[in-house]
Amino acid sequence: MNLKDETPIVMINVGELKEIIRKTAKNEDNKNKKAVNKQFVYGLEGIRKLFNVSHATAQRYKNTLLKEAISQQGRKIIVDVEKALDLFAKNNL
Repeated sequence: MNLKDETPIVMINVGELKEIIRKTAKNEDNKNKKAVNKQFVYGLEGIRKLFNVSHATAQRYKNTLLKEAISQQGRKIIVDVEKALDLFAKNNL
């Protein structure tokens, strides 16, 4: 299928349209699956349990190693588990 952005819609046959819709739906499904599989932990307690560390160490990790994996608004701390584990692994090599 050699469709370009300039190709008029009336020049597309049914088979090409079905293929475009199928590819688009497949891409959307993959995006949704990635978003659904995200895991989060909350607060310093979540960091403590995730890494099995003390409160002081969890605070230090929050402020240094895991900074990119953390969203904080006021007192609410949300940690993206996958990103936190990746950052931790990179810093402990």
